[in-house]
Amino acid sequence: MVPQQRPFRFIDDIEKVDDKEIRAVYRFREDEYFYEGHFPGYPITPGVILIETMAQAGVVALGIAILLTQGKPVSEIKKMKTLFTFAESVEFTGMVEPGEKVVIYGEKIYFRRGSIKTRAGIARENGESVCTGVLMGTGVNLDV
Repeated sequence: MVPQQRPFRFIDDIEKVDDKEIRAVYRFREDEYFYEGHFPGYPITPGVILIETMAQAGVVALGIAILLTQGKPVSEIKKMKTLFTFAESVEFTGMVEPGEKVVIYGEKIYFRRGSIKTRAGIARENGESVCTGVLMGTGVNLDV
């Protein structure tokens, strides 16, 4: 139900999700469109893509899971899109190279009136942190 699709979907699998937290994984493919220019000869995943990755799992997918546990009909959820509205305390502590698999996690800080605020992060498979931050999004119905 996550609306983002390739080439701009950065979730391969959701391993755990409930109304409080999420754990997902993604492997940054070597042919991702942004590596050619970031940086030629030494490709690394742009920080804005890492933030988007955290938002897709920690805001969008977790928000959908919360709505489902609240009994919101799937047909109504599918009409909604989560607009990314806020990021703070984002810290990068590592680089993600092409081909690397990462674990994305999010923990709900609050969910109210269609807005979700989460503490999110990305780590390598060995648990080493790559980036963290506090992110927020708001669900809107684009079919109105």
